[in-house]
Amino acid sequence: MPESAPSLVALRAGVALGSCLVLLSGCAVGYAETDQAGSVAQVQMVDDDGLNGVVLPEPYSTPGTLLETTDGAAYSLARDARDPLTLVFFGYTHCPDICQLVMADIASALTRLSPEERSQVGMDFVTTDPARDDAGTLRDYLGRFDPAFTGLRGPLPQIVAAGTALGVPVARGKKLPSGGYEVDHGTQVIGLRPDGTAPVIWTQTTSPSQMAEDISLILADGVPHLDESAQATP
Repeated sequence: MPESAPSLVALRAGVALGSCLVLLSGCAVGYAETDQAGSVAQVQMVDDDGLNGVVLPEPYSTPGTLLETTDGAAYSLARDARDPLTLVFFGYTHCPDICQLVMADIASALTRLSPEERSQVGMDFVTTDPARDDAGTLRDYLGRFDPAFTGLRGPLPQIVAAGTALGVPVARGKKLPSGGYEVDHGTQVIGLRPDGTAPVIWTQTTSPSQMAEDISLILADGVPHLDESAQATP
């Protein structure tokens, strides 16, 4: 993992405070207030659905935007994310804090699943900083969490389009004293199904055990309320 256990604990404490804010700021805040780019701040939780994450009132529709894997293969979230559940996260390797924490939590959550459950879950990391995240850099970064994770990159306008469709704002952030720059983006983890819908999200304060619990429930019984409604329809 990219951070030691003590530093992750300290970082999570800071995140818990930051998540109360509603403005994006260099990968240091979880989600933005509703705007044209899309967001999750105004999404209302359904308290009786049994999930720690959020079941969206209306699932996102996965875009057919064409991206590229670190192996150079063409990849579309709508076409190629075929596992029963695919976790999608937009971030970048130079992110100083939140991306590392969220990715470590995803990796930890997946280790808590049974082997059968784990085989049904994909994980796609979409870089929001393709100028610096070349294929090698992205592959090395993901290898620190789980070599099975898929890394996706492409022209920035295509990444922004994909993020917008899934409620994740992506924008160039402030310059840093070092000469680099931050990338502002939403930090929610998106639950994508093979039918092209994304009905569930987890915010950055969801713990690995909570996410694992949700994944197990979704794999076994479907998305609460959403799948129950579909089964009840004649």
